[in-house]
Amino acid sequence: MNSENPEITSLREALLLSPDNLPLRRVLADALMRGQCFREAAEEYKRILKHTSGDHTVLFALANALWRAGAVTETTMVLENLIRNHPKFAEGRLLYARALQHDGELEKAAYHYKLTIADHPELADLSLEHALRSQLEGEKRSGPETQRVPDGEIPENFEPDIEKPKINFSDVGGMESVKEEVRMKIILPLQNPELFKAYGKVAGGGILLYGPPGCGKTHIARATAGEVKAAFISVGISDVLDMWIGQSERNLHELFDQARRNRPCVLFFDEVDALGANRADLRKHAGRNLINQFLAEMDGIDVNNEGVLILAATNAPWHLDPAFRRPGRFDRVIFVPPPDMAARESILKIHLKGKPGGEMDVRKTAEKTAHYSGADLKGVIETAIEGKLRAAMKTGKIEPLNHKDILDAASKIKPSTREWFSTARNHALYANQSGQYDEILQYMKAGKL
Repeated sequence: MNSENPEITSLREALLLSPDNLPLRRVLADALMRGQCFREAAEEYKRILKHTSGDHTVLFALANALWRAGAVTETTMVLENLIRNHPKFAEGRLLYARALQHDGELEKAAYHYKLTIADHPELADLSLEHALRSQLEGEKRSGPETQRVPDGEIPENFEPDIEKPKINFSDVGGMESVKEEVRMKIILPLQNPELFKAYGKVAGGGILLYGPPGCGKTHIARATAGEVKAAFISVGISDVLDMWIGQSERNLHELFDQARRNRPCVLFFDEVDALGANRADLRKHAGRNLINQFLAEMDGIDVNNEGVLILAATNAPWHLDPAFRRPGRFDRVIFVPPPDMAARESILKIHLKGKPGGEMDVRKTAEKTAHYSGADLKGVIETAIEGKLRAAMKTGKIEPLNHKDILDAASKIKPSTREWFSTARNHALYANQSGQYDEILQYMKAGKL
């Protein structure tokens, strides 16, 4: 804060007498910007937005303050929200292009820069054009959906692997609230079809699981299939995307057809945001076609999807096209947080099974590893084992793992979920008009992240 600036001092004093005076607070924020107090200006703009969330000029002012303060990730989050709701706001899109270029997303930055100067050539930025020269000159990166299938060379449809999982919810430690949501949406309608039909509900529909990576979203999906003794088809990006135009849509259709032929069936899409990215962000027409095909398959307009249980996982739900969250599609969105105390204890026991063990207090280790993902906990055990192996290589003796070994390993591994929450917090604060991400803020507040 520039305490020497009499204008800022007098404005602060005035706000003490009238703290709800938003125009006065805006004047203070603008004065802080002129005084190059960018972080403090950003805080004032945030306070204004709590009362005027739809004001695009304040959103842009906040983004500009964050950009000048060097908070590029926060800047990007604010601008994504801004241009989603105000796509014609050229200055916001231009700053978005600069932020994307800074983060190395050159092709996307060039796209948004072209959109900006097409209607507002006066906003041309020579330094940004120089940085994006290759993209603006039309060099294209290779990627899926770039070639047409030559006549007579249409690739054959693949046969997806169909599992019959042997695990169920008893094999999932903790996560009771997540399991309860899945029970109500998927499991109970299958187990009590007549009761649900009396209320006009059928077995089927979609659930979107989101949260930090490595926290058990795939494990929950597989356990769901085991709970109802259903077939399980796990779909990755490579199972769908194909270089030939139109083949990706055929692959997706075949996956849904396989699920319908094996109902009840859990069709699980991992990293679904890669297949269902927001169409407003897509340049390629083929990418939009794939999303439209995905939506049509979920709707089951010409087919019956009853008994097809669609689960999907993503680390970035904010990148998913909003159309996926309409009723009948992924209408139940469930936050999967890092494992709770019971889940961490269960995960540690699983990874310690079969290992030479001495004195071990798994509960104490679980207490010391708050916010660790399941993958982080696996890493802790692996690190502890590596330490014992080094010692065994020198002495020729197999020493059992003990509690101290695990704690020493945990001290070397930091929870990977913190980085995810840092990004997610920005979406929860600046792009959360529907309250979709309130659970993230509640978790962060309760967990003191």
